[in-house]
Amino acid sequence: MKLAIVDVGCGNIGSVAIAFERFGLSPLVSGDAETIASADKVVLPGVGAAGYAMRQIEARGLNGPLRALKQPVLGICLGMQLLFERSEEDGTECLGIVAGSVRKLRPEPGMPVPHMGWSRLTVNDDRLGLESGDYVYFAHSFACDPGPQTAATAEYGREVPAIVRSGNWLGAQFHPERSGAAGARFLRAFLGS
Repeated sequence: MKLAIVDVGCGNIGSVAIAFERFGLSPLVSGDAETIASADKVVLPGVGAAGYAMRQIEARGLNGPLRALKQPVLGICLGMQLLFERSEEDGTECLGIVAGSVRKLRPEPGMPVPHMGWSRLTVNDDRLGLESGDYVYFAHSFACDPGPQTAATAEYGREVPAIVRSGNWLGAQFHPERSGAAGARFLRAFLGS
């Protein structure tokens, strides 16, 4: 299987690559549209700011090619947020693959922002390799709103979509590469999709 990890000049590329190497894969890290398009599966990783990441995507000429992908694609953390139409972070226009917006989390008593730590999932899609009650690791200050594409949620001052699914697109707000056995099951399910 040819797995491409999109290089947008920021993010958690190394830890994501290592997570897939544990399954015996050798992911290709690339910012080249042809290499990405020829992969069987694609991962859009992310740690950082939406505006910077979208500028890097545009500078590499990947905006259109990413939108055109037909194979299974997984966006992780910021990579999931970039799938949406827009983000409050830097007033960013994103890829527009999934309808909706990303907005800043609001701090609440006992729930500082960023949300960094383990949260329990409520899962409503049996294709994810996860079950309601599984704990996964989050590190984010922005989140999308729930919608018809929401496949799993966590609570953090409000209901936070932890996973979205839209056609061949899958997004995880949490970090599966840092979520132990549950994260590994999720990544294995993506590879099997």
